[in-house]
Amino acid sequence: MPETATPTTSRDPLLEPFVLKGLALRNRVISTAHASAMDDGGMPGDRYRAYHLEKARGGIAMTMIGGSAMVSGDSSWGGGQLDFSTDAVIPHLQRLSDEVHAAGAAVMSQISHLGRRAQYATGQWLPVLAPSRVREPRNRAFPREMSRDDIDRVVADYARAARRAVDGGLDGIETLTGGHLIGQFLSPLTNHRSDGFGGSLENRMRFALMVHEALRRAVGEAFPVGIRLVVDEGVEGGITLDEGIAMAHILEGEGTVDFFDCIYGLMDSDLTLSEDNMPGLFQKDAPYLPSVAAFRREVRLPVLHAGGIRDVATARHALRESLVDLVGMTRAHLADPALVRKLEAGREDEIRPCVGASYCLFRKAHCVHNPATTRELTLGHDIPKAARPGRVVVVGGGVAGLEAARVAAHRGHHVTLFEAAAQLGGQLRIAAQVRERASLRGILDWRLGELDRLGVDVRLNTFAEAAEILAEAPDTVIVATGGLPDLDWLDGAELCLSVWDVLDGQPVPGERVLVHDGTGRQAAASCALMLTGQGKRVTLSTPDDAVAVEMPYQDRSGFRKAFAQRGVAQVTDARLVAVRRVEGQLEAVYRNTYSGEEFRHRAECVVVEHGTAPLDEVFDSLREASENRGITDAALLRSRAGGEAPLAAATGFALHRIGDAVASRDIHAAILDGYRLARLI
Repeated sequence: MPETATPTTSRDPLLEPFVLKGLALRNRVISTAHASAMDDGGMPGDRYRAYHLEKARGGIAMTMIGGSAMVSGDSSWGGGQLDFSTDAVIPHLQRLSDEVHAAGAAVMSQISHLGRRAQYATGQWLPVLAPSRVREPRNRAFPREMSRDDIDRVVADYARAARRAVDGGLDGIETLTGGHLIGQFLSPLTNHRSDGFGGSLENRMRFALMVHEALRRAVGEAFPVGIRLVVDEGVEGGITLDEGIAMAHILEGEGTVDFFDCIYGLMDSDLTLSEDNMPGLFQKDAPYLPSVAAFRREVRLPVLHAGGIRDVATARHALRESLVDLVGMTRAHLADPALVRKLEAGREDEIRPCVGASYCLFRKAHCVHNPATTRELTLGHDIPKAARPGRVVVVGGGVAGLEAARVAAHRGHHVTLFEAAAQLGGQLRIAAQVRERASLRGILDWRLGELDRLGVDVRLNTFAEAAEILAEAPDTVIVATGGLPDLDWLDGAELCLSVWDVLDGQPVPGERVLVHDGTGRQAAASCALMLTGQGKRVTLSTPDDAVAVEMPYQDRSGFRKAFAQRGVAQVTDARLVAVRRVEGQLEAVYRNTYSGEEFRHRAECVVVEHGTAPLDEVFDSLREASENRGITDAALLRSRAGGEAPLAAATGFALHRIGDAVASRDIHAAILDGYRLARLI
């Protein structure tokens, strides 16, 4: 065990205390640093502070702020980072640290210089710096090679940033190697220097050692300083695990580092970020633990690790097997910031699961199925009880309806949920049948458990019409009937299958299949992969300039890699205008989105995805009878109600609709609709 470990005092290793360089932590669960893009011009303002304070109130041991927080003016990628290069950050840090401490948690920050990951055409429009003139594919800047003066200046910037962390009341800091400047010096892939900062491992480490020596002088001996260290770059010519361990030994010998926050792989492209750093649906859970475990066996200092550790069972395993000392459950806390409190209370089955959808990296820090995360100031995670509980009828059991029913029941209402199908889940149930997206089932399963726990009256196989709904004497009716595949615009639609048809198991004729994607979302891409698994030759067409554009980069890169591996042909800039039967085949007629030129493609089957058209018959049939005529006050939706119910009816019943019954959108938007509406009835 590391020298700072605290003896086991609890049956649940997640709830054991730990001491990190004199810093007492109440348990072993942390949230690691990430760029949430909630800063106010580089400052941790009210929204940023509330986001981290919620995790502290939820029982976490330590929250780490400042993912990629900039130590220098030439370390900007254009916004979304905390700015530790100015004293202006100090009072903001003081308020944040005071509030987090009052909630019983510790708070550290990451500080870093992006090096070649920075952008020149933003902020102060400064040239991008790097150890060598090696361009990063993802951020695309051409850096200039740093001089010794540059090196000395950046080292001093690190020290000043660290001092601001101390003055701001933080409990510690960490630097970052990875694809950032320190890591660019460490890696042979990005360091081609021939001076004292390049070549041998010792030379490549010189910059890191200079930085950490300066940090220690700036903050003193008692202040914890760590390093988020790439233990293995995992590619030929990069840092090997043996070299990662050797680096750790050198850092331990220097005595300027107090813990290792271990990461794996590269981050210079969407694909490497997904496969090596921030795993999504195409990667297994906790994929880097074996490398971290091998590293930990060889080092003396405490080891932290996040990286696809999405559930408490995996986190417990990592601690019980001594793979790590502190476990990072960063995205798991976006899904449920009260995770630790629920563990402490014996309510583990109520923890909202992280499903690995990576939506938080697409719409920055928004959890795909917790709409309150990042909206702590406008919505909040608490669900207040209604002052006057009533009767609520929800029509439709997709994710929007399930969320509305859950929240309404939490408020104390008697809730009846009608669903026309034999199963709940709607489009989500269909989407989760694809192997690469199977973990989305957790969104549904958690809500089903909550509805059962809260006593919601669920009636399946019930196509509820106005008379049946009104027979429940409702105070509020929420229409969440979703939509049906939108194909009416297409000449020849009757010849086509929808993506829903295919994903739900309908047989697909022929060998050659054309899938047309009019959305750029995951449905058509999933369908294409499912069809290749059935031995079909698939062509994927889109009016966009590339396939899979409207999704997190983890999904986008995963789908595109799978398409390349499975031989999925791609046709871009193609607007589908008609499908006709010609010579025993189907012929799709396209127009190029730029030239307008018409062209054709033949296949045995054409599958079309174009979102959904709202199913609004039930809503329309109830509109005139409702007190509000089905009008939902958008201004009130932005309010944070308590026990009052501003969207409820005074007499009669109020009528609202949510999710795809309004317009075709994504999972998060549907759940947000249900959450914020039901809080106000």
